[in-house]
Amino acid sequence: MALIQEAEHGAVVQQASSTKRKRLNAHFVVTAMLCVLFAIMYLDRVNISAAASSLKVHFGLTNTEMGLAFSAFSWAYLASVLFGGWGARKYGAKRTLLVTVVLVGLGTIFTGLISGLVTLFLARLAVGLGEGPAFPAATQAMRNWYPPDRFGYIQGITHSASRLGAAIAPPIVAGLIVMSDWRVSFIVCGIAALLWAVAWWLYFEDDPREHPAVDPRQVEGLSISLPNRKARTPIGVLTKRMLPVTAVMFAYGWTYWVFVSWLPLYFSNQHGVDLKNSALLTSVPFFAGLIGNTVGGVTSDAILRRTGRNRLARCSVVVVSLLGTAAFLVPCLYVDDLTTVVLLLAAAMFFLELTIAPMYAIPMDISREFAGLGSAYIIMGVAIAGILSPVVFGWLIDKTGNWNVPFGTGIAILLVGAAIAGTLRPDVPFVVPDDPKGDR
Repeated sequence: MALIQEAEHGAVVQQASSTKRKRLNAHFVVTAMLCVLFAIMYLDRVNISAAASSLKVHFGLTNTEMGLAFSAFSWAYLASVLFGGWGARKYGAKRTLLVTVVLVGLGTIFTGLISGLVTLFLARLAVGLGEGPAFPAATQAMRNWYPPDRFGYIQGITHSASRLGAAIAPPIVAGLIVMSDWRVSFIVCGIAALLWAVAWWLYFEDDPREHPAVDPRQVEGLSISLPNRKARTPIGVLTKRMLPVTAVMFAYGWTYWVFVSWLPLYFSNQHGVDLKNSALLTSVPFFAGLIGNTVGGVTSDAILRRTGRNRLARCSVVVVSLLGTAAFLVPCLYVDDLTTVVLLLAAAMFFLELTIAPMYAIPMDISREFAGLGSAYIIMGVAIAGILSPVVFGWLIDKTGNWNVPFGTGIAILLVGAAIAGTLRPDVPFVVPDDPKGDR
């Protein structure tokens, strides 16, 4: 009898242990899925820059026309970005991300089927239309699944994964081009997005308390905002509150888009590097940015835990980030040695990416219900810069033949962004007025 009771007790303990392990894995799986999402989004975002040389030759495009194609993504990105936060609040991050990622996958596949500049522009519009809502919806999902002192961490690690996608895109696309052609590279990237969408729909739940694999201890104290189709959206007052954030992210985005869009062609034209080596060199700064994203988030959270001051935790990291980026870009204007230039660009990208996690943590700090929608204003700044920066960069190169001119412009914009960053107030909660006129 004692042996039977002992066996039953052991089975219960084993079952409890197994359940505990299963539950403890839920947040890990969601974190991993969000990291994969961000990596795929950036893979599908920057693959065009890695294939730019092939596209220019195949269709006879100028630098200005290539810049126009680059900017198409940002036009749609800007137009659709608010839908991510709004959709996640109304319908949930689960449904919103399913729709947006499927659109990204189809748009990327279509890029491999284009017949010229017009269809290239339309394909990039489709990718931008899908990617715009993705990060705000993901931010709302994070707001429900993670505590405040982990906001910087989860934003940092997921954006590190996005930079991993950006880092591996050039060699992956270059390898696929060498083995097959540029069309295949886009089709493969698009299929990856569609596969993720299926996995997300099958696993994720908007309310972590309803997920069968979640440990109840991990959701204690969470402030969860569930989908509410009747909820009012105070666009006017939220826009006013978030405009300084948008301005800072415009300054960040100007230089960011230079890295994303033009580095392979920069190495090729300015330093005479071939396609394969250009792709590899382009990956170096993005790997540095990958580290910078996580470092920025962890550092910001550490300052918050130590001081309890949101403003110090977020703003100090952002100011150092933008000033550090400018400091490392300046020598690039005067140095010709390729190894030194790559190292300087890597350091600049590391500092630039310190910006991301604390900036994305700001809307999560100030609001539970509008964290996703607030993050859309961060993306709007990047998107506006993405519309202007690639076209202006290409135009300046065509007019001057000097790659240093657009880099110098970016340095000046970074300094302005650092000044604005000091005025941000993540320590002041966002409060919806009783009767916000015109808001829905």
